[in-house]
Amino acid sequence: MKKILIASALFLISFVNAQEFQGMAVYESKTSTAEMMKGFGGNREITPEMQKNIEERMKKMFEKTFILNFDKAASIYKEEEKLDAPGQDGGRGRMMMSMMGGGGTQYKNVKEKMYSVDKEFFGKEFLIKDSLTVFKWQMGSETKKIGNYTCYKATAVVATDASDFRNFRRRDNDSKEGDKKTELTEEEKEAAKKTKDSIDSNKKTNFMDDIEQIKEKTITAWYCPEIPINQGPDKYWGLPGLILEVNDGTTVLLCSKIVMNSNEKAEIKAPKTGKVVTQKEYDDIVTKKMEEMREMGGSRGGFRMSRQ
Repeated sequence: MKKILIASALFLISFVNAQEFQGMAVYESKTSTAEMMKGFGGNREITPEMQKNIEERMKKMFEKTFILNFDKAASIYKEEEKLDAPGQDGGRGRMMMSMMGGGGTQYKNVKEKMYSVDKEFFGKEFLIKDSLTVFKWQMGSETKKIGNYTCYKATAVVATDASDFRNFRRRDNDSKEGDKKTELTEEEKEAAKKTKDSIDSNKKTNFMDDIEQIKEKTITAWYCPEIPINQGPDKYWGLPGLILEVNDGTTVLLCSKIVMNSNEKAEIKAPKTGKVVTQKEYDDIVTKKMEEMREMGGSRGGFRMSRQ
């Protein structure tokens, strides 16, 4: 009987500990804007100086700090709250972050295999609720240290979101026509160039016509088995350990701090504000708005972003 009581007590203690288990991880985000800025190339309304200025602003905009609060079953991931600097357009910044895949509070429940995230897009509040993406992780034996933690490498090929502007690139028309160009004589090349320049000078410029969505990306993640939960930053999850770093080829999310079982417990609850939509419905809304912007850009002789 004594052994049974001891075993029951140990089971109860482990159950309580599991229920109270909670942690917090801080992630620093850096995004390469060079590829995205190629979409502006060829737009006669944007000078090299303007393009450089836009790139610098975008680079600063993407240097963000995010907080992931997690327990055994669920997590909350959102940007660290900061006061807007004087003169800074916080509303426009939040809208731009939403268009670039960020913004809002993201809740993931790995037990129920669902997520929800609140987004603001062109002045409207949305609440995306859908099933978690199942990543087909390929786990390797390669390791590296992130802080004091030993992490293991895993990769996965994933479909991209149409609502994230970071997944769009300029069409590579030159490479597709490369073989044809090598067959032309110098005189034919010069004539073709003059014809193209004449057409370009008369048509209205709209860089949205020259970009396309990248359909797939290879994700590289580094996870830590010492923290045995299958959570991670942003939408990432599903590895046998907390994901401390993610690189999707454009954006890197790197953990800079971990706090386990602090006395201050965070409230891990799903957001509730906004019009409820699925991820596909939200992507369709964003795609439709992009098309409207493209058409307005064509009618005005250039790309314009307006708030409606």
